[in-house]
Amino acid sequence: MKSLYRTLEDSERSLLPLLAQVWGVTQVDLEPDELVTELNSAMRDAQRVERAWTALDEGPRGALQHLLASGGRMSANMFTRIHGDIRQAGAGHVAEIAQQPASSAEALFYRGLIALAFESADTGPRQVVYVPEDLVDVLPTHLTALDAGSADASLPAVAALDTVENARPADTRIVDDMTTLLAWLQLHTAALQDGELSPPDCIALSPWLLVPEPARLRFLTGTGLAAGLFGASNGRAHVSRDAARAWLAEGRSAQLRHLARAWRDSQSLRDLWQVPGLAPEEDSLVGHDPTVARGAVLNFIGELTPAEDWWSLTDLVAAVKLADPDFQRPGGDYDSWYIRDARDEYLRGFDSWDLVEGALIRWLVQGPLHWLGMTDLADGAARLTAWGRAFLDMGAWPELVEPQYAIEVGLDGALRVPRRFSRLDRFQIARFASWSRAGDPYLYLLDGAGIARAENQGINAAQIQAFLHRVSGERPLAPGVARLLQNWLEGPVARVTLERQVLLRAESAEALTEIFETPALRRYLGSQLGPTAVLVRPEQWPALQAALAEAGTQVQLRHLQAPPGTGKSDEA
Repeated sequence: MKSLYRTLEDSERSLLPLLAQVWGVTQVDLEPDELVTELNSAMRDAQRVERAWTALDEGPRGALQHLLASGGRMSANMFTRIHGDIRQAGAGHVAEIAQQPASSAEALFYRGLIALAFESADTGPRQVVYVPEDLVDVLPTHLTALDAGSADASLPAVAALDTVENARPADTRIVDDMTTLLAWLQLHTAALQDGELSPPDCIALSPWLLVPEPARLRFLTGTGLAAGLFGASNGRAHVSRDAARAWLAEGRSAQLRHLARAWRDSQSLRDLWQVPGLAPEEDSLVGHDPTVARGAVLNFIGELTPAEDWWSLTDLVAAVKLADPDFQRPGGDYDSWYIRDARDEYLRGFDSWDLVEGALIRWLVQGPLHWLGMTDLADGAARLTAWGRAFLDMGAWPELVEPQYAIEVGLDGALRVPRRFSRLDRFQIARFASWSRAGDPYLYLLDGAGIARAENQGINAAQIQAFLHRVSGERPLAPGVARLLQNWLEGPVARVTLERQVLLRAESAEALTEIFETPALRRYLGSQLGPTAVLVRPEQWPALQAALAEAGTQVQLRHLQAPPGTGKSDEA
């Protein structure tokens, strides 16, 4: 921070005469620059500094020790929240305020023991309170210990927990679900708006995910976009072929690191919007930068928590609140952002810190960091995994040795794919086989529908046959599977359609002719299949039944279920 001389030089001129009285400096006939020089000398005199120190009341002395224990500098918002405001006044009122300070902070300021300045921070310019650096060296802090009732500025390291309950270890399943998501987007024209899949697409995709939680799926989608694995065009998602293939071909360790870094550096992934119970209003969050808040919380975890032990989430939140509560607020402003809670009430002012900043910290630890394999969780507690320590530059990135798994091809064409099988190869299987079950193993079915879908993507039966031979350990394919592929290879393949139709059958050709000749009945009929049979439009048979009844024709229903609300039943 600034030296004492620079601080005095930058001070309001009306403050200098007041400081001269406090520090016993004769100011008669002195120009401002000369007065600054005299004050600089007097305020660094050991005897005068000791007298000023011992003259302080308990409150101001505790506030000064608080600031010194924080390295001699603290955000003005934090310091004044604890020790009171510092009123700024013109020349006519400076002496009045100095004689009757309204707070400990004000008493220190008008004695020249602390000063105000602006500095650049990640959240923008912010005001800080500081002790001039060369004044720190002469303050006799040894004369008075910090009273037990005074604010303790030292940041308590978050203590390790001896025991926890309901431990839930992290894993790397996000890599497997990202593979599934990419395969899904390759096969379907999914709607994508504001970085999220449409609700129908989420419902359709969820059964194929290992962890089908809605919040995690939103995070998975946003991270895939941030990593460049897929993009959006005209409201539709499309896989980025080269980027996705490169990621799928990586080892699990590299894939996890790729996703974690994409999340950490993304400005499009806005964590605050994902915290349960919070509803930020878009236009009000001026200056909000998710990477700043995210980076700050990651730094806090790395600096304040035990490296390998469990720690309390409540303790972490409390430590951050003490260390740097303004970590995401430009200028420490707690009034201009409009954020509503679950009851639709606005959370404004520093009193809402725990409900906003505190909730964000908890969500980052229990959500993204856990999903990315970085934190193990327990009830109210967490700890860093080896992945998490590496992510925070506290160790080398773990390298996994992945065995070469093979898939099992069943006699019925069932493909059993281990979870730790090559993600690139599972992505290919998902393109030409019908999806049957997610899990370990994943289950796919080689059938005509899947092969036909593959042909539409430029994958032929010969390629499928060679691929299956390779990924199954070069074991011979079952006769039924080989025959299915051979039939497609020999083509052309005849395709047939099976449909359920509604048939009207008359007792005689004359009866059917009479129906055809009645306009009120003919409108419901389709193709005639013989002298006594005709197709009926499927959605219109209840109306035809009613029209026939009005014409005096008795109708019997066989194997038909009336649409809801018609009041009709299936009669023999």
